[in-house]
Amino acid sequence: MAEQHGKTLVPQIRFAGFTDPWEQRKLGDILQERNVRTSDFESNPIFSLTIEDGITPKTDRYERTSLITKTEDLFKIVSPNEFVTNPMNLRFGAFGYNKNSFSVCVSGYYDVFSIDNDKCSGFWNSYFKTSVALKRFDDAATGSLIEKRRVKYSTLCQLIFLMPKGMDEKKRIGAFFDRLDSLITLHQRKYDKLCVLKKSMLDKMFPKGGSLYPEIRFAGFTDPWEQRKLGELSNEFKSGEFICADNVSVSGSYPVYGGNGLRGYTTTFNHEGLYTLIGRQGALCGNVNIADGKSYFTEHAVAVKANHLNDTTFLYYLFGTLDLGQYSGQSAQPGLAVSNLVEVEAMVPDKAEQKKISRVFKTVDSLITLHQRKLELLRNIKKSMLDKMFV
Repeated sequence: MAEQHGKTLVPQIRFAGFTDPWEQRKLGDILQERNVRTSDFESNPIFSLTIEDGITPKTDRYERTSLITKTEDLFKIVSPNEFVTNPMNLRFGAFGYNKNSFSVCVSGYYDVFSIDNDKCSGFWNSYFKTSVALKRFDDAATGSLIEKRRVKYSTLCQLIFLMPKGMDEKKRIGAFFDRLDSLITLHQRKYDKLCVLKKSMLDKMFPKGGSLYPEIRFAGFTDPWEQRKLGELSNEFKSGEFICADNVSVSGSYPVYGGNGLRGYTTTFNHEGLYTLIGRQGALCGNVNIADGKSYFTEHAVAVKANHLNDTTFLYYLFGTLDLGQYSGQSAQPGLAVSNLVEVEAMVPDKAEQKKISRVFKTVDSLITLHQRKLELLRNIKKSMLDKMFV
């Protein structure tokens, strides 16, 4: 790729070999409307259109076939590489194209069309996600009520966009973003699978229903788990201290943890070492976090450090299985009292088994964090490229 500067008719970043300025064209010159209706959902499975995922399989929750009562209610067929837009939400990004090798069908309310004879759908799918395109859709939307403004197909056809003169550059750009989307999807799936794996492991590696034994256990551990109060597992179990909001910023030397987790950063600390934290007040009352090193814990966070017979990291995972929010007071602003939390009972193994369990979950959490960071990086790359590879 090569960067281009100071030219209004070319993008900032461009593939090598393409130097011609982009040209202005009316979308109506390259759009072909499709309006083939069907009730044959065996041959054309029902899909939905979302801002987040584009065209995606419709779940049972959104089943609408029972609402079809007349011909105009029939769903529209979307062939491979054809586009779908929701006129009401196009300005928010409600569009996508059929990436499947088979035809699907969508609500008859949606607009279905082909662009450039389906030769570079990836290009247009990316172009329509840029901030420039979304603003153009928003400016073109009509309607008496703000929440009901829409971009009709006839209006869409009148919009003028800058675009490469030839198909080759469109195809290169489309293929680039398709590849980037595939990488994002890959890491999203890995992330989702790891989250499901962790949840399953938490269910199986901690006893349930009064049992003294977990469903899955490390070899060599056979003793029954014992019931203990949370206060008996720790040598520190108390709320943090108030900090003025003016002293909390988006950056700083020490993290600040409150009732809903990380609040920001500050210039001082009131705890040092490894702690399990329980949010005692706020929207996420009962949520559990872990902090290591020098940190500031506010009065809305309960700091817990295990005693010599227990492992602080294990307590973090244990507390996450206990639904501690259920012990909050019934008021407009739910809150957890330390005096109540220390009396909550849970099943625990000896410290050696606790440490083994902690190590496994720390490994899973590290993998989850790794894929989460890769996702954030890829999404940031995509956002930057959308801004720089289109005019």
